[in-house]
Amino acid sequence: MLITVLVPTYRRCKDLERCLTGLKQQIRTADEILIMVRDTDIETWEFLKTLESNGLPTRLLTVTVPGVIAALNIGLDAAQGDIIAITDDDASPHPDWLARIEAHFEADPCMAGVGGRDWVYHGTQLENGSRQIVGKLQWFGRVIGNHHIGVGEAREVDVLKGVNMSYRRLAMAGLRLDSRLQGTGAQVHYEIGFCLSLRRAGWKLIYDPKVAVDHYPSKRFDSDQRNQFNAVAMTNAVCNETLMLLDHLSLLRRLVFLLWAILIGTRQAMGLVQWLRFLPHRGAATQKLFACLQGRWQGYQLWQYHQGDRPLSPNSQIRTSN
Repeated sequence: MLITVLVPTYRRCKDLERCLTGLKQQIRTADEILIMVRDTDIETWEFLKTLESNGLPTRLLTVTVPGVIAALNIGLDAAQGDIIAITDDDASPHPDWLARIEAHFEADPCMAGVGGRDWVYHGTQLENGSRQIVGKLQWFGRVIGNHHIGVGEAREVDVLKGVNMSYRRLAMAGLRLDSRLQGTGAQVHYEIGFCLSLRRAGWKLIYDPKVAVDHYPSKRFDSDQRNQFNAVAMTNAVCNETLMLLDHLSLLRRLVFLLWAILIGTRQAMGLVQWLRFLPHRGAATQKLFACLQGRWQGYQLWQYHQGDRPLSPNSQIRTSN
């Protein structure tokens, strides 16, 4: 198998250097590494001029549209590998990352995607924890992540995480990330629709904690500043999640999801019950509630507007021919 690694990057030269060092130390080296860079990112282009003699099989791709979706779609179109592995510029893959990914794909021809744990560091402090339930979509529409603290053996999941995921080219069958999603940078929750399309077509997605990267969450250059509340960023994230789930849930589950999301929700995407729960403790609780409700409404509107042109799922006949 040939393996392509995709690395979207924007104004993070030091992080990108660490990422490429991790890729250079792989036991199973990549056959090609595609780095997607914005046309306006002069700083990164200047840094990348130094890569000519670093020994990595890198190819640079120019991105003219803001956001990770445009960058990754350009990479997916250009990739030559049978396996396409994706990581972020602020992550550093463990030396056996690609070897473990390849072993999973070779072991099961029905496997469309492989992901694993991202060990999150805040400076030098490791965010530790352990969860058995990772990357699952519950029947009423709640998405459980926990990819950064997953433990246990390799198992099937519904959703992988963008910082550490890989896909079989044959399984994708032309599938690309959804350009309807909101945001100009991170475009949070972009993985959901992509993964659920593969699952709906009958393919397997595997999460293995041993397929690991070190993740050093770095500064974002859009409204989403990670742990700092921003109404626009929260609205965009909730809108994206809502749009993706409405695309893939059945009619009954859509109704249940919307009721649950508005009435209950989660601590990240509040409904009324979560708002009441955090109201005494968080001054911004009401602002967060309004941002989340606005995101739900915008996601619903986008879903209604694009009913006839949503991205198609991969052809399930490809799955059965393996």
